[in-house]
Amino acid sequence: MTPDTSTLLTLCGFSFLAGFIDSIVGGGGLVQTPAILFSLPQYPVPTLLGTTKIPSAVGTLLGAIQYSRRVVMHWALLLPMMAVAFAAAFTGSWTLTHVPNTFMRPLALVILVGVFLYTLLKPDFGQHVERTLSLRQQRTRTLLMALLIGFYDGFFGPGTGSFLVLGLVGLLGFDFLRASAHAKWVNLSTNAASLIFFINRGSVLFAVAIPMAVANLLGAFVGVRLALLKGNGFIRVFFLCVIAATILRFAYDLWVTANGARM
Repeated sequence: MTPDTSTLLTLCGFSFLAGFIDSIVGGGGLVQTPAILFSLPQYPVPTLLGTTKIPSAVGTLLGAIQYSRRVVMHWALLLPMMAVAFAAAFTGSWTLTHVPNTFMRPLALVILVGVFLYTLLKPDFGQHVERTLSLRQQRTRTLLMALLIGFYDGFFGPGTGSFLVLGLVGLLGFDFLRASAHAKWVNLSTNAASLIFFINRGSVLFAVAIPMAVANLLGAFVGVRLALLKGNGFIRVFFLCVIAATILRFAYDLWVTANGARM
């Protein structure tokens, strides 16, 4: 059953906003996922999550291409990182069908609070390239990051783009702009892995996903242009806002779950 026009337009609006947010620092899933879960409760949750992967993937692809035209990319690091992240995300999605992921939300909440405080208390964090690492050190750190965050994206998901940006800034010393550019390509590979998994399971509503993908593309286009225009300072502030929103979302979910358990 195809959703009515007003529901589809509403979802496209949220998808535009998700593409805008995701193209700058990640975190678009905070907008897009709750919107589709609330708007189409008649469908199974795996089907709705699989449906969101198409707009997420195409928006991320556009953002990755736009960033690559303006930011110097380290492809020798990026391509192996994408390959590992793809395999890890596919494994995470498969694991999700066998193991519950309910324990991830409180763990992610604690990590995100630490990320927010650290970034807030270090105004120079991510404002310029800070580290000089050997190629071997860079490869070790990026592959480990790809393995952990890739699996996380396939198994749980929310905040993946933000975690990638943080890892590239904190572990490799990238500035926020360069980290966002590289994170887009890695996030694209994790989205592609999960999308392949969900399509093979028949868990995608293409009549919903395609219009949402167009809206996500438009949002990503606007977001990347704004990020490139405003630079590191703007991206840092936006990063903090997205992390704060993620913390509030996870805290609310945990509060609802805890109160529901008492009833």
